[in-house]
Amino acid sequence: MTHQAKVDDLLAIMARLRDPNGGCPWDLEQSFRTILPYTLEEAYEVAEAIEQDDMLGLRDELGDLLLQVVFHARMAEEQGSFDFSDVVRVICDKMIRRHPHVFSDTDLDDAGAVGANWERIKAAERAEKGKPAAAEGALAGVAQALPALVRAEKLQRRASRVGFDWDGVEGVFDKVREELDECRETLADQVEPTERVHEVGDLLFSCVNLARHMGVDAEQALRAANHRFERRFGQVEAGLRAQGLEPGPEQRDEMERQWGLAKGRER
Repeated sequence: MTHQAKVDDLLAIMARLRDPNGGCPWDLEQSFRTILPYTLEEAYEVAEAIEQDDMLGLRDELGDLLLQVVFHARMAEEQGSFDFSDVVRVICDKMIRRHPHVFSDTDLDDAGAVGANWERIKAAERAEKGKPAAAEGALAGVAQALPALVRAEKLQRRASRVGFDWDGVEGVFDKVREELDECRETLADQVEPTERVHEVGDLLFSCVNLARHMGVDAEQALRAANHRFERRFGQVEAGLRAQGLEPGPEQRDEMERQWGLAKGRER
């Protein structure tokens, strides 16, 4: 396209792709469920572009994510449920409703007050839909499909809002040590494998709690650790190749040495 592209252009392209008369066979075969994995993948690719400070990549990935929204909206329109304009209208109404300190005369002084008011408004919205907060419980509405670390943090924050939380970070450190000891105990021969799964899960949940109390996003921290491991191990392999060696158990000592060098270079 030589003109300045608009959302309407993207909507028209998707309508053409989904047209039974001459549309794309692959696009026509898709459903909400088959497209879902692509939607999740595009969201993670947006996250990766942000983590890498890749603005051109972020531009492209945001476009891919927007395409997913348009794709889902088009399929919903075809079955008479809603269309893209309904999606936009609902989110505009929601943002105005949840920001009364911006769009009306409500006075909120800081981010904490904004967050608390946001949760009160969400609870009122659930009640209007016939889902009273008291009946649902404090943990209701945390999506099951979230990454486990993200969901753990959200569950903990929900519990914290009703007073179920540690008074300080030292108690969380103690809990992590307790869970680590319980993990070690499951190495005994007579322990059921499922018990090990449970104890490792409790340890990970406690680590998320520790991250939360330290003001760290556990999901982002682990993603960053994954990136560091990939980068450092790549340097380990490069160091081995420079000596005509290949990674393997017999090179364990040299791999450890190269790992130390890689960490030193980063410092």
